[in-house]
Amino acid sequence: MNSRAEFARVKTTGHAKAGRFVILSTLEDPQLESIRTGFITTKRCGKATDRNLLRRRFRSFVQQHTPRFENSQRYLVTIARPSASKASFDELEADWLRQAKRLGLFAQPSDNS
Repeated sequence: MNSRAEFARVKTTGHAKAGRFVILSTLEDPQLESIRTGFITTKRCGKATDRNLLRRRFRSFVQQHTPRFENSQRYLVTIARPSASKASFDELEADWLRQAKRLGLFAQPSDNS
């Protein structure tokens, strides 16, 4: 995602869940071919090197977990909270996954019992 309008659209009409380290927002759009992601890391998150590290980690989460999404025709925005720069990779990933599950992004396992 590059345009301010896309971020604004996700913010105003999408759904968001806030965690300890991240805020995850999403908006389904059937016109998209695949997922469109955006990452927001403000100066409150630390120096440029800290913000770049956070974006690399968020990119890794998206690459690793997107194949499990029920529907990948969506916008997905990850916003780092100031405490995110102090969190470990595992803590960040756990919080990101928790918010993704709360948003219902993952396909539900089928019960064939």
